[in-house]
Amino acid sequence: MKERIEEFIRKNRDSFDDQVPAESVWNRIEEKLPSTPPSLWNRLSVWRAAAVLFMGLSLYLALRPAASVNTDQQAIREFADVEKYYNDQIARTVQLIDTYGSKEGLNGFTQDLHQLEAMYLVLKEEMERNPSAKVRDALVLNLLVRIDLLTQQLQKLDAGARENKQGRES
Repeated sequence: MKERIEEFIRKNRDSFDDQVPAESVWNRIEEKLPSTPPSLWNRLSVWRAAAVLFMGLSLYLALRPAASVNTDQQAIREFADVEKYYNDQIARTVQLIDTYGSKEGLNGFTQDLHQLEAMYLVLKEEMERNPSAKVRDALVLNLLVRIDLLTQQLQKLDAGARENKQGRES
């Protein structure tokens, strides 16, 4: 059936091409078309201008070096305050550990502490060369781990001192 229709159209093509729709058909088509012109947002030139503006703004924000320098300097300033606070806590905890005077079982502890300090110095050099929030966060994490390690050691020394005191009392 489909082939017969196609063949009929091919044979009678000339008689179809000279036909023009009646005026009433065009009038019905025009009635269905919207009467208002397309809005501003439906025009292609507006969208092109918006795309160019967006690209220009994106390039400006991406290539602007001043903002990154300011945030890096801000990261350094924020870290200086945090570093001072945590270093004070570390110093106080080390003083408390030193009051025990016992050097038993400190080899593993001191070795871990020295490794963390060495890693801290490397990170600190990186912060001076290439300041960023990632390096700052790594430095703060290192300080927190050292404080935790010192606190654990202090708790072990406290527990050992209590055991010795209880052993002498009994």
